[in-house]
Amino acid sequence: MNHSNKRVYLDNNATTMLDPRAKELMEPYFCEKYGNPNSLHSFGTETHTVIREAFNHLYEGINAHDEDDIIITSCATESNNWVLKGVYFDILRFGEKNHIITTQVEHPAILATCRFLESLGVEVTYLPVGENGTLNPKDLEAAITDKTALVSIMWANNETGIIFPIEEIGAICKKRGILFHTDAVQAIGKIPVDVQKAQVDFLSFSGHKFHAPKGIGGLYIRKGVKLTPLFHGGEHMGGRRSGTLNVPYIVALGEAMRQASLHLDFERNNVRHLRDRLEDALLEIPDVFAVGHRSLRVPNTTLVSIRGVEGEAMLWDLNKYGIACSTGSACASEDLEANPVMSAIGADKELAHTAIRISLSRFTTQEEIDYTIEIFKKSIARLRSISSSY
Repeated sequence: MNHSNKRVYLDNNATTMLDPRAKELMEPYFCEKYGNPNSLHSFGTETHTVIREAFNHLYEGINAHDEDDIIITSCATESNNWVLKGVYFDILRFGEKNHIITTQVEHPAILATCRFLESLGVEVTYLPVGENGTLNPKDLEAAITDKTALVSIMWANNETGIIFPIEEIGAICKKRGILFHTDAVQAIGKIPVDVQKAQVDFLSFSGHKFHAPKGIGGLYIRKGVKLTPLFHGGEHMGGRRSGTLNVPYIVALGEAMRQASLHLDFERNNVRHLRDRLEDALLEIPDVFAVGHRSLRVPNTTLVSIRGVEGEAMLWDLNKYGIACSTGSACASEDLEANPVMSAIGADKELAHTAIRISLSRFTTQEEIDYTIEIFKKSIARLRSISSSY
């Protein structure tokens, strides 16, 4: 196979390409229809229809009710910070309830914010996950106290692709009268996300993980749930988040959500088939392991550990052949410590340094997967031949 100029992008849990349809729809709102939506003249009002359509797609995409709020944010990091810090200002700082429950494998946007809140006197329980990478709901039930104000647990893990038992968690929180937040960044566009079935109070998402632009995301807030704003100023977004609306990005976000919803069957069947084809080929190689059973994962993700091969060395080898993968969360990719998720599921210290995350999208082709299989086999053989630990 000719390797020259070959490029294969398999790091879609870090970011995705912009859906061409979303790009097409957003373009007129940069230079032709550029009015501020809050302006009363025609330059502003001509944006109202497309903004409403975009919001309709967002509400339909996660089955939000009309009375609920979906607030546009810059990204899920902002949304996550807003929920945790908002709950601090609304409940935790008064001391009657001062406890948050999360997991050890959350995104850094949750874990770092929890550590910040601990410095303000909040108690945080970080629940462990089992060898399969998921949470036992009984562990959550056991951790709840009369001081617990919020549970924040991701819908799907960004590194393993493991899906958490969100509906069971939501039922537990509802029964105990505890606010429930989920970071659904890695779930939307891959599996059905239904805020009513899950009984969540808050849900964070980020557009660039499902083929919308970088720099836009959202926060779902259930009807009647208070959340102090992070940003104060004008009355944008019903006074919940001040700042002029980013019209072109909102248009693209709505269309990306619409396309994501339309392609869920494609993800479940076609993308999963390509992921399994790649994973099967890699697991035929001795001492290669995949984390978490396929039935527990979103369809696009596999996290493999390759005994005797450092993750960073493997990435450089793959990059030489134009293949983009990662060793874990792109938000912490410059940290060369052992992969924290691998450590959390009990992998030995050596294997925790060998994790490679491969994440596909609906734009991934079979030709790209076959090429990747070829290069993986070649790179593993080469790196093991010079390894001091294999």
